[in-house]
Amino acid sequence: QMQLVESGGGLVQPGGSLRVSCAASGRTFSGYAMGWFRQAPGKEREFVAAITWNGSRTYYADSVKGRFTISRDNAKNTVYLQMNSLKPEDTAVYYCAAEQRIIPTTTPHEYDDWGQGTQVTVSS
Repeated sequence: QMQLVESGGGLVQPGGSLRVSCAASGRTFSGYAMGWFRQAPGKEREFVAAITWNGSRTYYADSVKGRFTISRDNAKNTVYLQMNSLKPEDTAVYYCAAEQRIIPTTTPHEYDDWGQGTQVTVSS
């Protein structure tokens, strides 16, 4: 099992930026595709972004395309989500997740391991 720990969440004003990170341990990080999901109160967990094991391909939900960027550093066992032009509707708990697939999926139940989440609040 891979252990995942998110960090970097917080309060940011609309239009602002924030970068959340996810540090992995316990398994060979480079063997896993990684994804970011989010869950707002009263809503289901939704896909945000994903990246292949070597970072060669990235995938985004339409709602964040052009504003968010997922990246990874396999030497540091860390995946990042850079969030720009944040909107109040981006407010949620953000989770990173790992799956042993060549091409990552957008479905939460396909992922094997999850972090505990980090709160992102976009408000003035």
